Amino acid sequence: MPATAVLRQPSRTLVITAAAVPLALAVLADDVRVRRQLHAARRDPLSGLPGRDDLTACGARLLRTGHRDRVYVMLLDGNGFKTINDTYGHAAGDAVIAATGRRLATWTTRRQAMAARLGGDEFALAAVLPATTALSDITALREHLQQPFTHDGQTLHLRMSVGIARATDLPGEDITRLLHAADTAMYKIKTGTETFPYLATHDDAHTSTVNGRRAGRPGTHLPAA
Repeated sequence: MPATAVLRQPSRTLVITAAAVPLALAVLADDVRVRRQLHAARRDPLSGLPGRDDLTACGARLLRTGHRDRVYVMLLDGNGFKTINDTYGHAAGDAVIAATGRRLATWTTRRQAMAARLGGDEFALAAVLPATTALSDITALREHLQQPFTHDGQTLHLRMSVGIARATDLPGEDITRLLHAADTAMYKIKTGTETFPYLATHDDAHTSTVNGRRAGRPGTHLPAA
């Protein structure tokens, strides 16, 4: 190879590399943008919270971290949400859901926890909590969520039924079963069968379902598809 060609070779490589850097940065930026879009798409636009899939993934991780004795799963269901919608309109109902989402998100930022909106006025939580203060922490959260909301000059009240499943009480059960147990516990509180705070039992985790739903849920009266 002529000496001039040898001298030019490093220079050409440098030019090619320099040209590739902006392209690589553009690809990286595009990848970050897509990831953010996908992350945002998984979040409920009204509450700002993730959905069931992200919650179950988070709960499964918490159960694998060695903190099982401190993992708590909660199902939260609003009491009086339909009345708010019927009395003040759907915009008021949307405001309640949004405010509840913000309150739950704030609570989780200070803990190893995730909150999700399952649909309607139903939410769920998976959290690692100190065994000595867990029930008082959950009680304080429930009271905080029940603080009045203000919308368009109206003061709105939403009560919360909260069911709790403590992983240490249900050895060997996965996050799906814990969610089912918390759901059953919540329904017992909502109907007055048990009083808050009630911890789900093995029987609660294994209650029968109708069309894949806990008996008493909307839609359980419909024939299975």
